[in-house]
Amino acid sequence: MITIDLARQLREAGLTWTPAAGDRFVVVDKEMDDQVFVISEMTIDVQELPAGRIMKFNGTTEWALDSVDEHEVVWLPREDQLRGALGERFRSLETVTGGFAVALVDVEQRLVDIDAERAYARALLAVIGGSD
Repeated sequence: MITIDLARQLREAGLTWTPAAGDRFVVVDKEMDDQVFVISEMTIDVQELPAGRIMKFNGTTEWALDSVDEHEVVWLPREDQLRGALGERFRSLETVTGGFAVALVDVEQRLVDIDAERAYARALLAVIGGSD
């Protein structure tokens, strides 16, 4: 799984998110950074409001969090979502000592990290203008 820091860098670099079932996110800066939530029609729904999207926590949670504004959460994109966002720029993913490397079309540098999702995130940051 990518780190919250990498996810924030992706958001700041312009990666957009349309929340959907199966997406993972964390509620940041509320002493809940280590709790990963998954959007599901059964427990967490996304509701569009005039002021923006909110994540609604429905009845099955054991603590009193009814909803949280989208800007208070950080999306943790999955490997398939990161690879999809790279699109035709993606060349290959390979194992290397200590992790994985992503090679991009027309880029000499390979982007390396300890797991595939993090390597994809670093590659995407290189593509959309963030730091690697």
